[in-house]
Order: sequence, then C-alpha cells, then structure tokens
Amino acid sequence: MKHIKFTIYTFVVVTVFLLTSCADMLMGDEGKYDEDVYLNYKTKTVLELPFEDDWYIAAGGKSLEINHHFAPNRHQRYALDMFHVINRRGGIGDGTKNEDYYCFGKPLNAPGDGKIIALENGIDENVPGVLNTKKPFGNYIVIDHLNGEFSFMLHLKKNSIIVALGDTVIRGQKVGLAGNSGYSTGPHLHYHLQSTSSVETGVGLPIQFINYYADDVFTERGEPITSQIVRKK
Repeated sequence: MKHIKFTIYTFVVVTVFLLTSCADMLMGDEGKYDEDVYLNYKTKTVLELPFEDDWYIAAGGKSLEINHHFAPNRHQRYALDMFHVINRRGGIGDGTKNEDYYCFGKPLNAPGDGKIIALENGIDENVPGVLNTKKPFGNYIVIDHLNGEFSFMLHLKKNSIIVALGDTVIRGQKVGLAGNSGYSTGPHLHYHLQSTSSVETGVGLPIQFINYYADDVFTERGEPITSQIVRKK
C-alpha cells in the first residue's frame, strides 16, 4: 500500500467517518428551533483554546452547511471537531495506526475555570477506522463552569486524564491527552458547550474563545469555523 501524504486535504478525506461519527451519536433533531434562541448567544465563561500549537477545525460553525453537528444533536449543535497539524499536515505514515496522527497523545487543557463533574478514563483506543459503539464518548471530561455552562471534551486517550471528580480546574490547566476512543475513527478532540450536564436535557451553546489566531489573523473573541487553522496567542 502506498503511504498517504497527510496534507490537510487528504487527511480530511481520511477523517470523513470521524466527522459523521460525532454527528450520529445521539437522538435526532429535537432542537430544531433552538437556534432561534441560542444563535446569538454570548458565552459567559472566559474560554481559551484547549491546546497548544496549530489545530485544524474539521467541523465548526453555526450552520449545517459548514458544521455537521448542527442538525442531528441538540446538545452539541455548535460542537467542534479538531486535530493537530504540523506544516498543514495531520500526520505521517499510512494512517492505519493512531501513532501516525500528530494529534494522538497531544496535551489538552481545561478551556475555562470550573469543576470536574463527570469523566471516563479507562476506554481502550480504537484502531483507526473502527468505531466503539458501546461507549460513544470514549474517555471524556465534563466541566461545570458554575454559571449554567458545561464543557464536554470527548475521545481522550486511555488513562491520560489527570484530574478527578470534584477537582477544581483553571483555564489552561492540563487535564489529559488527545486520543481515539469512543465513537471516533481517528485521533481528534471533540469539544462542545451545553446548557446542562445532561445530554438528554442540554442544549448546545455557541462557543466564543478569547485571544487566538485563525489562519494567522488575530481574534480577540470569536468562534472557529470549519477549515480554519487555529492556535492560542
């Protein structure tokens, strides 16, 4: 087999199943009118990108045209799928091993201050291209920002989470490593913000981060969208 050159464009093809996997996890479009209420929502929590270096936004934005999360899942309507890139490449090799992906094992940080109210740390990594349908979130963290906003970080690496239930975290604090666990076909971070801690009752909220670069343009406060490369200031 010829090795795949992991430019962003070929890598996006490789991760098509990854994108649909997040979208197909739960429930259907019960929140079809939620965008009328939340489309112009202003994030209360001071959030920063939960990683260092360059990451590619594989899915993000406020419409179905640019963000596959928008219609299927009420609780993650404005979710982001992101992976680490170096020189606009997502990895090396042929993509058959998690270690082929630059994202795998990259440190992840708390995006904002809050309290850890749920987590899972013992789910095995997937082989790229294979889904874990029994544990769709994989290894994950939920942060209660104590203001009616809750951060969900999904698909982390097995046994990499270094915070515990009840811990208080601060923005930028390391919490774990990126992985490929759960309903995911390749290493990446799924991140979304919602209005409750429950996927049954929560409604997805728009996510504004502070002080980051999007395609090398500084943004004081903004919302990453599909195809951008972002990094913290």
